[in-house]
Amino acid sequence: MNAALRSGQAVETRRVFASTDGDDLTRLSGAPASPHAVPEALINAMFSYLLGVDLPGQGTNYLKQETEFVSDAAYGEPLSARVEITRLRPDKHLVDLETTCRAEDGRLIARGRALVLARDVAGAWD
Repeated sequence: MNAALRSGQAVETRRVFASTDGDDLTRLSGAPASPHAVPEALINAMFSYLLGVDLPGQGTNYLKQETEFVSDAAYGEPLSARVEITRLRPDKHLVDLETTCRAEDGRLIARGRALVLARDVAGAWD
């Protein structure tokens, strides 16, 4: 992220998971996956992607993530994950963000919050 961070700033990504993604997660982690629902870890990974790549961006350190999973997401269903800055604490280089994931029909899949340290993010505190 090149511009200085500000409250209300948000980014979003879309993804469609296939059952093979769940199979890959099971193979890599050893955790069993549902044959019908996208694993929660893959939904949370969408938030991790946004935080590390887009907002705040490279150099972000994940400190805390709380996620409430409201409904299942089916494989093949388009999902949109969004993170939005809700609070900045420049003195500590901390950023609080709201996290949400919705299905294409608007159904809420997950909601929560993240706390990240953005000390090493270029341009974050300009």
